[in-house]
Amino acid sequence: MTDSKYFTTTKKGEIFELKAELNSDKKEKKKEAVKKVIASMTVGKDVSALFPDVVNCMQTDNLELKKLVYLYLMNYAKSQPDMAIMAVNTFVKDCEDPNPLIRALAVRTMGCIRVDKITEYLCEPLRKCLKDEDPYVRKTAAVCVAKLHDINAQLVEDQGFLDTLKDLISDSNPMVVANAVAALSEIAESHPSSNLLDLNPQSINKLLTALNECTEWGQIFILDCLANYMPKDDREAQSICERVTPRLSHANSAVVLSAVKVLMKFMEMLSKDLDYYGTLLKKLAPPLVTLLSAEPELQYVALRNINLIVQKRPEILKHEMKVFFVKYNDPIYVKLEKLDIMIRLASQANIAQVLAELKEYATEVDVDFVRKAVRAIGRCAIKVEQSAERCVSTLLDLIQTKVNYVVQEAIVVIKDIFRKYPNKYESVIATLCENLDSLDEPEARAAMIWIVGEYAERIDNADELLESFLEGFHDESTQVQLQLLTAIVKLFLKKPTETQELVQQVLSLATQDSDNPDLRDRGYIYWRLLSTDPVAAKEVVLAEKPLISEETDLIEPTLLDELICYIGTLASVYHKPPSAFVEGSRGVVHKSLPPRTGSSESAESPEAAPSAGQAAEQPAVIPAQGDLLGDLLNLDLGPPVSGPPLAASSVQMGAVDLLGGGLDSLMGDESEGLRSDVGGSPAMGGGGGFAAPGPAVPAGMGAPLGSGLGDLFDLTGGVGTLSGSYVAPKSVWLPAMKAKGLEISGTFSRQVGSISMDLVLTNKALQVMSDFAIQFNRNSFGLAPAAPLQVHAPLAPNQSVEISLPLNTVGSVMKMDPLNNLQVAVKNNIDVFYFSTLYPLHILFVEDGKMERQMFLATWKDIPNENEAQFQLKDCSLSADAVSSKLQGSNIFTIAKRNVEGQDMLYQSLKLTNGIWVLAELRIQPSNPTLTLSLKCRAPEVSQHVFQAYDTILKN
Repeated sequence: MTDSKYFTTTKKGEIFELKAELNSDKKEKKKEAVKKVIASMTVGKDVSALFPDVVNCMQTDNLELKKLVYLYLMNYAKSQPDMAIMAVNTFVKDCEDPNPLIRALAVRTMGCIRVDKITEYLCEPLRKCLKDEDPYVRKTAAVCVAKLHDINAQLVEDQGFLDTLKDLISDSNPMVVANAVAALSEIAESHPSSNLLDLNPQSINKLLTALNECTEWGQIFILDCLANYMPKDDREAQSICERVTPRLSHANSAVVLSAVKVLMKFMEMLSKDLDYYGTLLKKLAPPLVTLLSAEPELQYVALRNINLIVQKRPEILKHEMKVFFVKYNDPIYVKLEKLDIMIRLASQANIAQVLAELKEYATEVDVDFVRKAVRAIGRCAIKVEQSAERCVSTLLDLIQTKVNYVVQEAIVVIKDIFRKYPNKYESVIATLCENLDSLDEPEARAAMIWIVGEYAERIDNADELLESFLEGFHDESTQVQLQLLTAIVKLFLKKPTETQELVQQVLSLATQDSDNPDLRDRGYIYWRLLSTDPVAAKEVVLAEKPLISEETDLIEPTLLDELICYIGTLASVYHKPPSAFVEGSRGVVHKSLPPRTGSSESAESPEAAPSAGQAAEQPAVIPAQGDLLGDLLNLDLGPPVSGPPLAASSVQMGAVDLLGGGLDSLMGDESEGLRSDVGGSPAMGGGGGFAAPGPAVPAGMGAPLGSGLGDLFDLTGGVGTLSGSYVAPKSVWLPAMKAKGLEISGTFSRQVGSISMDLVLTNKALQVMSDFAIQFNRNSFGLAPAAPLQVHAPLAPNQSVEISLPLNTVGSVMKMDPLNNLQVAVKNNIDVFYFSTLYPLHILFVEDGKMERQMFLATWKDIPNENEAQFQLKDCSLSADAVSSKLQGSNIFTIAKRNVEGQDMLYQSLKLTNGIWVLAELRIQPSNPTLTLSLKCRAPEVSQHVFQAYDTILKN
């Protein structure tokens, strides 16, 4: 009779009937009743009402009945803690039972009852069982300590159970040793800081002795423990390896993988010249190969581990290529994994074999597998140079099959082959172009577009091909859109005359009609590059591409070393460290391989650090020497630049900077109100608005303002006088014919520390203009709008409006040529228009520019003589006092006045918004209308523009 009868439901009053049966005098009836209770419990019925009756059945000598009652107890103790205490006495009694099986059963059950109230009663019985004469009881008690530690760690430590556990590592019985190691490892994992498994050569020796005699799971615990040990030298590592090697021939694959883990770890410490090292490599191959004859699920786990091992030590399996050949009945997950390992093992010696296999796979029916096989052929070409020719012809044969997904994968990998071997296989491009219409997957389309863009000069109808993709631009995936944008820009740089319209079209699609920020950003960057500096654009977009490496999907070395320490666990299957998928902090100790013998880890000294430290200690008044931008940003503390810095052509640098972070300034915080309006406008300088200025020089992003600048608007210090700084008359900046009827004229002014751009907007078109917004490109002094451009009513035809736009100097900085060049974009409901204008430098002279006399003298001496520049101010017949007061109105302050041999000498200072000081000496001869101006400055590039400011102020 089977046990199924216990699962059949009885009539009404089931619980009542069971209660009666449990209290029956007949032992057989009692046993039947308990079995029925357990059956009900198993199918999910609540039989907790029978708790006292079932506990009464504990008083029995029948082992089978005892086991059943203990099973019931474990299940319901948590929901009935008060009742469970009734059973404690029986436990204590059972722990002293003459039968070791009952003693072990009692201690095992005690460990499973997770009720705090009961825990303290279990300490005494557990202590006795840990020292029991029967090894079966001791090994059960060892595991019980780990369970108890999980419930109440403090109690276990106070009761000294951990020390008893450590003593059990020296037990005479191998199974007790294995369980003690398992328990200590479990406890150590939840408390990584505690040094519980304090392994030393003596305890390692005991573990190795126990290893040969315990059960397979015991062996796994011991091997895992050995893997955490760090041998003191290579001799100890070798002796451990010799004693672990026999485990490689074990029937249980888990034991084999644990042994492989120990050997892989300790091999790090062995010198490659040792004979033993070679022997060990040979011994590791057969067990790994044997794992591949198991059932598919085990094969998969084995293959994932082998994948790691091959990346770490390919020499182990280099002669075993054939076992990784795919069988027709392998499940897909095994096939894909085998393919991966085949490529990792591919070498010149076996490439012919591998290619023959891969070509075979490419004609299979399983689509995923075929795709991976075609990719694999490409990877082989990249990995083994000698085979590239053969791989390419194989891929061309596959393209001729015209099977859609095969063609698409082939094109993706041929793109990589072009990257690896430039100017070698480009003859196949014509074949690829024939298949253009059949491509429907984003990756294949993107690859084909890349090929057309990269080799546009070899393809006669490149523009037509790219135009065909452009028709459905908005339906393409981002990957294709980005690639298309780049390809058309490449084409434009190679054939500018024929493709101007095409590039305009793609740039406006990318910047104005797209919601994707990546695409918009790239569009803006290209637009800016093409409009401001085509030479730089060429250097950036058509730069020499680095060759791609053989293995692009290798696991990063430090992660690989960590994963090798986790061979045989889930981490080795996921190829992720435990911290990536284990919740909480349990068991997430970062492991690493021991250092290789003979490798000295030299710590690189950060040599750049001291200079940064010195930078901080420079005096704050005068920015340190260096090129202009160093001064602008108060950062660069290099030696003085000899020769005029502007002459130095630095196209590459400029290009790097343009791509560095130009767009954050374009859409910077200062134009918050503009963001919604100008979201789609092309970047500064687009659409051919500017003639390309000279090469740009990079600037640091987000420049800190110069020392002592403070807030421009904070004039409470009393420094700001109501200065009548000279304002030039307005001039036309953007003529109506260039801006579809919008004429912009303007000038710059500085009043009480505030800079403003005074504009007149005139509508000379026939339609109403509205939705105005403005943006500045990055410029030498970080000028940017401090508020949106506010035109309150729509601008009717032939109407003008005057606006004063406040500016600040906290925008992004980039050195312009000329230095005071400002590039502006203005948007309205019709279009976006661009113009550039020169601002007078005196709008940047700040109100606190008067230097102390002593500081003036010290600074004048400190600035090298080669930084001094002399200028002649002609046709200026003003007295020294008139000159002084006129200049003071524009924040050029006279510090001292002397009369030397009949001529007046004025010593003056001024400070720019970015903290650059300029010192001046002005000689005035009473009868001579020509004044001599000597300027000294850390950034000599500024001097010419300061002279122009002097000239403008004194003559107006």
